[in-house]
Parts: sequence; structure tokens; C-alpha cells
Amino acid sequence: MTLSHDPLWPRAGRWPSFEEGADAVLLGVPTWRTSLSPTGAHATPAAVRDALERYGTAVMGPPALDLNDVLRIADAGDIHEPDGDSGEADTIERVRELSSGSDLVIALGGDNSLTYPVALGSGATGLITFDAHFDLRDGISNGTPVRRLVQDSPAGSRTETARIDPSRIVQIGIADFANSVAYADRAADWGIRVITLDELRRRGIDDVAAEALEIASAGIDPRVHLDIDVDVCDRAVAPGCPASVPGGLHAWELRALARAVASHPNVVSADIAEVDATADADDARTVRLAALCVLELLAGLASRSVNVAGRSD
Repeated sequence: MTLSHDPLWPRAGRWPSFEEGADAVLLGVPTWRTSLSPTGAHATPAAVRDALERYGTAVMGPPALDLNDVLRIADAGDIHEPDGDSGEADTIERVRELSSGSDLVIALGGDNSLTYPVALGSGATGLITFDAHFDLRDGISNGTPVRRLVQDSPAGSRTETARIDPSRIVQIGIADFANSVAYADRAADWGIRVITLDELRRRGIDDVAAEALEIASAGIDPRVHLDIDVDVCDRAVAPGCPASVPGGLHAWELRALARAVASHPNVVSADIAEVDATADADDARTVRLAALCVLELLAGLASRSVNVAGRSD
């Protein structure tokens, strides 16, 4: 469908290529080959970029502001083949390069396996996940990135990369009937802070986000990575996530969480994962939610230096 043009209503997306510096930079990391379930998630970065053009860049505040006026936003394209040892090494090096020239790297997945190289590439010392699942499985897949960040060194990486202390990991949205007791015990034994879906709703977004940021920011020179696994959402709003279940987060809850966490200066990278653009509803609601998460991350970044009140619905 051809979108209307209005010079007084600029659209999101189509940001310039990354060259030397930016406040925020997008990077497609279309992982999919090790997914535990069949997926077309490698098609998602392009779909998210297309969906961004359906939205504007205005944050209502007050005061109202245009993200393009307060942020330098760039797009670094895609990692050509991010799966496997070589692909992970390429992703780590590219994210490291982009992180050195920007305040926030936003990685467009791809399945959840991208969290591992993106967090390592940004030099993350702490991790916050929005996810219905622990992702603490053994092996290498979209069900293993959190365990790998605690235990594994990257095979094929061309530079030394530190692991993440599990006491600086917070997992938000862990859901009933979507995990096993064995992995819940593993998280507890390692000292990971788990905030279940029920606890999140009981306490509220602001309180939970504040605790998560405090834990993930512990230590000297903290650098926090945010993993947004969209399957934390209710299946009604995220049918394009293979593992989403009825009763998960509402779209507005995910968006509010993304903005709240991204507003903290210690957050240096984020990924948006587990959206399969080829399995979405006809109205592309899951991909559009992923695109709005990009904009919420940018709004959070803008709020670090500009008074951006509230959030968009």
C-alpha cells in the first residue's frame, strides 16, 4: 500500500547509513538457523524497517518533540550471515564498532540467539530480559543465550570478550506453563533475579524497571544490554511469535517497559527478538509492535537529555 505524504508529518525509518557517529544506530541481525522451532525470523529486520514508515517520530510529551530533531539516528544495515561461529564473531565485532560511536545500538532480530553476540559486542556487564522464558537451556539455540552469556566464551571470536555475572541479570515476564522447574532452579542457583509476569503486574512497570536497572547496573563502569523477546506478549497482540501464549503482556505494557529501561544512561544496547514476519497476522500486528518498540527505545534515549514526559499509546 502506498503511504500518504505530508511534509508536516515526517515518518520514521529510512535513517541514513552509519558512518562515524550517531546517538542511536539500528543493526539487522537476522539469526534463525538454530531456532528450536521452524521460523522465518530472518525476514524480520526488513519487515520492521518497512513497518517503521507507518509511524511518525513525534513524542507527545509534553512538550511535543520530534525524535529526528533531538537524536542522530542511523541504520548500519544487516549482518549478512549471523548464525554459526563466524557469524557470531562478525556480529560481536560489528556491534563493538557501532557501540564505540553511539549511545545505543538497537539490534533487529532474528530469533533470540542474537542476544548472545549483541550483548558481548556492546561490552555488557548486566542484562535485562523481557521474556516469557528463561533461555537457560544447554547447547546453542534461541533457547540458550542467557546461559551462554553466563558460561560460554564465543567460539571464533577474534577478541577477548567477558561473560556476564548472573547476579547482574534480571528476567522480567517469566510466565507460568512456559518453563520447567529445572530451569527455574538453575536461575535461582545462579542468583538471577526473576520477576514473573504476576509480580510485574502486581508491582507495576516503574517499580520493576527501577529494580532491574539497579541490579543490572551494579559494579564499575556498568553497561546494560536489554533483550526484548516479543513472545513475552499476549498471543493476541503477538501471533507472529511462535512461543507467545494467551495471557502475556499487553502491547502497551511492553512499550512502556522498553521506554522506561532505555531511559537509563547505562543501557548501551538492545535487541528485539523472536518475531517471525512470515508467520504474522494479515495486519502485521507483531511486526508493527516490534517497530513501535524501536521507537520506544529511541524515546527513552531522547529522555536522557530532553524532558520527555509520559509515553504514547
